[in-house]
Amino acid sequence: MVRVLLLSAFAATGCAEKLKAPYDKGVCYALGTPEGQDPQFNVVARDQPAIEYCAARLEEMRARFLGMGGNKREVIGSYQGRFIFVDGRGVSYGKSLDGIRFFALARTGDGRLAVPQAIERETNGLSIIEEAAPPTPPAG
Repeated sequence: MVRVLLLSAFAATGCAEKLKAPYDKGVCYALGTPEGQDPQFNVVARDQPAIEYCAARLEEMRARFLGMGGNKREVIGSYQGRFIFVDGRGVSYGKSLDGIRFFALARTGDGRLAVPQAIERETNGLSIIEEAAPPTPPAG
């Protein structure tokens, strides 16, 4: 819902097409939208070696805000010219705010992020990660 409202606001002002992700080597940004102002990129971390590290920093920021009572469930950021979308499903990358997204990291059953191939799936296609209790030794 937040993404729809954010993208709708950008589209209404024509910003969705114009907004370009900054290309500063190794710098991770979060996209902020102060009320009544144009969207702005805020530095989250520097010297990040890859986009996955930036996604992890954005996930940390998202979790911290939720832990403090915030209600923003999606964070949009950028790394070296690419947009990063972190939400309840996982992490996606894209060249633009409203374009095609590449699904990169999925949420496991306990909320952690993992590459989609590492997540076990049932026949119904839903992601599951279940921890079973160790078997009890026979009474002797």
